[in-house]
Amino acid sequence: MINGRFFYIYTMQSPLDEQSLHFNGNLELLARQVVEGFITGLHKSPFHGFSVEFAEHRLYNTGDNVKNIDWKLYAKTDKLFSKRYEEETNLRCQFVVDISSSMYFPLKEYNKLNFAVQAVASLIFLLKRQRDAFGLSLFTDHLLLNTPAKSTTAHQKYLFSRLEQILKAEQMNIRTNLEQALHQVAELIHKRSMVVVFSDMLSTVHEEQRIDGLFAALQHLKFNKHEVILFNVTDKAREVDFRFENRPYQFVDMETGAVLKTHTSKVKDAYLSRMQVYRQAIALKCTQYKIDMIDADIAEGFHPILQAYLIKRQKMN
Repeated sequence: MINGRFFYIYTMQSPLDEQSLHFNGNLELLARQVVEGFITGLHKSPFHGFSVEFAEHRLYNTGDNVKNIDWKLYAKTDKLFSKRYEEETNLRCQFVVDISSSMYFPLKEYNKLNFAVQAVASLIFLLKRQRDAFGLSLFTDHLLLNTPAKSTTAHQKYLFSRLEQILKAEQMNIRTNLEQALHQVAELIHKRSMVVVFSDMLSTVHEEQRIDGLFAALQHLKFNKHEVILFNVTDKAREVDFRFENRPYQFVDMETGAVLKTHTSKVKDAYLSRMQVYRQAIALKCTQYKIDMIDADIAEGFHPILQAYLIKRQKMN
């Protein structure tokens, strides 16, 4: 952050890790691999008490609609089971994903948007297995997409196709307005939900205004009885720790196109100080409003994301 603005550098290096190699156009396959690997590890961990076994049916109770009875299953088991439908889901989850230009950092590498999209796909896959409902909202400086929450296979495939389309695009000079998007989402969700936000929390708006506006929007969600998880997506090494070589760079604001040519030694201390103050201010506000904020470093993989979701899910039971 320099003179109150965030700048990004154009770089071309090899991928951060093997995550970027997993995606070959089939987002569902990647999500399946991530979730199945996570569940295998979960069974061997202190979190083995989490519910990771999923049912498609429930026992028939007197008074239930006979149209929902699974007669094929009755023929096999001699027991009556009712099929579970969307309105019987335990949870509704709305994913709100920032697809503004800053999310494409670092360019020509495994970037924040890759990570956010793949994390959301993995969570959707997990929700589908749990028979929970999921919706998707995409935003830049305005809301681009908002789907209702459903738990059907067709809905899952539709959301995966939309997420895959995002990964094929690369849009520069597209700004962010997280607070406006959250206000719109709060108005559009009519049933109590878990709202899961993936954003780098960076924009061209002045820091104080950005924080005040963001938490006004988050309060709107909380007032409407929604639970909120905020995943702060970063390339921690460069965006938080400012790990650049000690030499001149050309930094480019990906949302405005502004260019700053400078030596890293001249701006590092000021950048680190401003970034620390900004992140602490957000963390303090989240604590104040009882909002879960999770640092999501793109170099750390998806398991911390899935674990944070399960912890939040357990708290809501």
